[in-house]
Amino acid sequence: MKSIRRDTLFTRLLSDYGMLPVLVLLCILFSLLTITKQTSTGSAGAKLLFEQISKETPSDGSILIVTGVSEPEKEFAGSLHRLLERAGYRFGELVGDPMQLRAQIAEEVSGSPIKLVATTDVTRAMVENFRDIPAIANAKILTPPRRNWPTFLLADNLRNVANQITVIAIIAIGMTMVIITAGIDLSVGSLIALSAVVVAWVAGALGGTDVSTLGILIAALAALAVCGLIGAFSGLMITAFKIPPFIATLAMMQVAAGVAYIISKGKPIYQLPDRFVWLGRGTEPLLNMPIAVILMALFYLVAWIVMERSVLGRYIYAVGGNSEAARLAGIRVKRVLLFVYASCGLLAGFGGIIMASQLKSGAPTYGITYELYVIAAVVVGGTSLSGGEGKIIGTLIGAFVIGIIQNGMNLTNIETYTQKVVLGLVILAAVLFDRLKQKGLTRRLRSSRLH
Repeated sequence: MKSIRRDTLFTRLLSDYGMLPVLVLLCILFSLLTITKQTSTGSAGAKLLFEQISKETPSDGSILIVTGVSEPEKEFAGSLHRLLERAGYRFGELVGDPMQLRAQIAEEVSGSPIKLVATTDVTRAMVENFRDIPAIANAKILTPPRRNWPTFLLADNLRNVANQITVIAIIAIGMTMVIITAGIDLSVGSLIALSAVVVAWVAGALGGTDVSTLGILIAALAALAVCGLIGAFSGLMITAFKIPPFIATLAMMQVAAGVAYIISKGKPIYQLPDRFVWLGRGTEPLLNMPIAVILMALFYLVAWIVMERSVLGRYIYAVGGNSEAARLAGIRVKRVLLFVYASCGLLAGFGGIIMASQLKSGAPTYGITYELYVIAAVVVGGTSLSGGEGKIIGTLIGAFVIGIIQNGMNLTNIETYTQKVVLGLVILAAVLFDRLKQKGLTRRLRSSRLH
């Protein structure tokens, strides 16, 4: 009985999240293809260098830590400082730019000559140029030892992958709901541009680079309102006038793109304050994660609760499975459709605000072809284009699959045009898999009816 339950659970997991094994295989593939000699930085580099120092240098040896002012180097200096202090070493520490370091070494390092300079690969060449200073003329220079490690699995690269897919992944939540209802929304790419232009334009009107935090909030709310209304209008055209979703959203795609060009007069708007970039480029210090990635995770948590644990989620699946049966069951189909299209518009608007924050500007050229990437993430994630079937977490997996393919091909120096071919084949394979799955389901249903 337990074996049957495990098989059923595994089969269901594979059916719902069929691209998860593909995601794992892609990570393994690009990890193997990008193995190279890596320079350790930050606390990891400090730990490796301390191990080397403890083997080669006596605790009474005079050590000088020298690093630049970048965050990884400051982290390296702080970690090595703590390790040397605990081990009882005699050492000094200097952090600064080249001019500052030269002056500090010349002025502050006195007494017995330095036997060992501990630094990073980035700063080593600079330290070598300081050999003319008597205090370190004969010092041994040590940097963290290099080790074989995949470039793909570096923490900075993984954070970069997550940060790059945030806009696509957030908009894909709304697109998942739309496609589950057997619809489509082609306007999301233009809504990204319109949202970015509106937030920059309103912020500029309220003070430009000197706009207050309240002004930024008003600009963001204006962008969300415009995009939400356009999404709701698309839903109204589809529900009230029976216009096919493809045509209705294609028309709104053109309208949104045109309005973005009219507002911006075809030029980027740069009137945004420096603090506005916090949303798109900021990092949460405790988790060391980009703010945009944390917001993406929160959006997916809320979307999962709505789709998997709420009545509204069941209504969305019911409308996609059979809208007429859902209507006869008492579900207000039109309201459900209005909700999903308005939500898709709002999420596209939020994606545009993040993009404006990342690029510190709003331009009508933002979001070009993004609707294709968003739809690709949803389809690759296992949502059926026929409607009634799909998982929010599957969409997140789909977004990561696309992001990892692009990142991995960049790391392996595959040209952009080839990347488009590969991505197109991935989308085609996902749709083909969906069709084969639907055919298999249809055959099983027919077989069960015959028996």
